[in-house]
Amino acid sequence: MARAALGWGVRDLAEKAGVTANTVTRIENGSDAKQSTVAALRTALEAAGVEFIPENGGGAGVRLRKA
Repeated sequence: MARAALGWGVRDLAEKAGVTANTVTRIENGSDAKQSTVAALRTALEAAGVEFIPENGGGAGVRLRKA
């Protein structure tokens, strides 16, 4: 969802996070990942304007930061 909201492809996110496109695809398909990899992905997404929303009864989510 976050990647799509930015209009990024798998390779875009992988490049910005410093991981391989295969890693992004595996994680998006539900595979386990190292905490450091998840942190790198989150950092890249947050730097691009994604805000992670904690669970509030309806589940966790993301949104783009307002300009």
